[in-house]
Amino acid sequence: MPPRWWWRAPRDGALVLGYDPWNVLSHGLRFRQEIRVSDGRAGLGRRGEELAVRELARQGYEIAGRNWHCQMGEVDVVALRGDTWTFFEVRTRRGRSFGTPEESLRSTKVKRMADVARMYLAEHDVNVHEVDWRIGLVAVEMDRAGYLLRVDVYESIW
Repeated sequence: MPPRWWWRAPRDGALVLGYDPWNVLSHGLRFRQEIRVSDGRAGLGRRGEELAVRELARQGYEIAGRNWHCQMGEVDVVALRGDTWTFFEVRTRRGRSFGTPEESLRSTKVKRMADVARMYLAEHDVNVHEVDWRIGLVAVEMDRAGYLLRVDVYESIW
């Protein structure tokens, strides 16, 4: 019989991967080897969003919403500065193996964000034709070890 792998989520929410090399679990014994599994990309994305929100607040933006979604898609950060609404996409990269954060944003995503922005404004009783609004990008780059290299804010990309 081959070894068994099993997953469980303990109370703290982290995933735990267990490996039973001798199939002792199937024999009713209590032995198991546990390896913590990091949440990888999701954790990197959350960290990038936190850094982005801090930088936007430092630049004078009021954060109106985070991770707002509808049937058309999702926007990471909705911010307001003065009378201008800005809908930010946050792109985080660790290392340059897959390019820069700016290079990862495609035109289809920007168009979808514009649709989501219109939906957000409509649902919050804001007339799209009477307010200033734009699509922005926050690029967060870290080195391979996870140390922050830069946080760049592009206020208008569309």
